Amino acid sequence: MAHAHESHTKRIWNVFWILSAITIVEVALGIFKPAALHLTNFLGTSPLNWIFIILTLAKAYGITWAFMHMEGEKKWFRRAVVWTAIFLICYLVTLLLIEGDYLYETLSPLVRW
Repeated sequence: MAHAHESHTKRIWNVFWILSAITIVEVALGIFKPAALHLTNFLGTSPLNWIFIILTLAKAYGITWAFMHMEGEKKWFRRAVVWTAIFLICYLVTLLLIEGDYLYETLSPLVRW
């Protein structure tokens, strides 16, 4: 049996607009850097950085879901792929924040930032 060809044009445009909106928000926050988000500290870094991390994870999830066709896979395969990627990204971010803070604290007497 042959499968009927379906057009995914509308779906692709929806994903495009959602990812574009998230990217526009990230770029706008990066350009304007609101002082309330940029100059405060929350869990080791600024809330602005946390917003960037969360929005980047959301974009990664959306790209995986839409363009790797995860919605058509079995539930546990989807979870294995997506949860593993999110865990590894969160782990990487945690290590970068810890090491970056250590370097900043160690080198701040020696370097004029």
